[in-house]
Amino acid sequence: MVQSSSRYFDAPLCGAEYHRRRGFTLIELLVVVSIISLLLKISMPVAVKARRQARKLKGMANQRQIVNAANLFALDNNGRYPPSVATIGIVNDWHWQEPTMLTGYGGDVSPRPRRSMSAYLREYIQDATVMFCPNAPVRYKYLRQAWAVGDEWDNPDTGCSPDPVKGVYCFYWNYKGYLVRDGGVFKGPQRQCGGRGTSKLLVSCYFGYDHWRSRGCYGSCERMTRANSTEGSDVSSAYWSLCSLDSQQTRDSLNLRLHAGYVDGHVEGYTPGEVVPMKVSITADGACPYPDDTGPGVFYLPRTGVH
Repeated sequence: MVQSSSRYFDAPLCGAEYHRRRGFTLIELLVVVSIISLLLKISMPVAVKARRQARKLKGMANQRQIVNAANLFALDNNGRYPPSVATIGIVNDWHWQEPTMLTGYGGDVSPRPRRSMSAYLREYIQDATVMFCPNAPVRYKYLRQAWAVGDEWDNPDTGCSPDPVKGVYCFYWNYKGYLVRDGGVFKGPQRQCGGRGTSKLLVSCYFGYDHWRSRGCYGSCERMTRANSTEGSDVSSAYWSLCSLDSQQTRDSLNLRLHAGYVDGHVEGYTPGEVVPMKVSITADGACPYPDDTGPGVFYLPRTGVH
């Protein structure tokens, strides 16, 4: 007589088969979840630090490419750097704009024959993202299109006359600005071989104070502790700003590391305590700054780029 198979299924499990078929207990699951959470807490700061380090290296590489492009342009043009596009005005009645300009204003302007930086450097830099700091909060949405179009750029969102584009790096070749402390004039490099009274500074991170878009605040393309994002506009890029400073906190104590590129091809770091303030000039000779509380505020140059 054949026995019913139900006795087999009713029989208790034992040994290895028991452990193979039963699931995790609630306590075991909680222990596993706790271990995973602990590992994540340990690894997250390391991952964040690694990402910041990667972006810092990318920013330095960007500036090195910009310096190389400017130097290649100079080699192809009798040792001269391209004109600055950071100007506005008509014929001889013109003045300076902030050094973050990638594309200048439209119209018959002087002293530059072209209004876009890409008209001079696109042959040497095809990737527009090189011209933008990777640590800025948001990339300008039309960066690639504006770089590709060059002098013909006109923002499709505005419907106005040809619009400028303002980035988050500062470009100093053939630029002049007012040095706040001594009343002198900053003169960016005009030629690869240098020149009397001219700086060797070609490009730097944006770091400034009291810009018209964030009055009473420090601004930078590099993120500061407790900083907020100042939103971009149709013609301007977003940057980090820090407004609610403790009364005891000074510029020197900001947790910030900046970089700048020079004529000889090297890129070096500097801190907020190693800068010289410069204001945009409303005269072509660089000797007359915008009045306080107007214009684009103060731009901090690395000290080694001034002396």
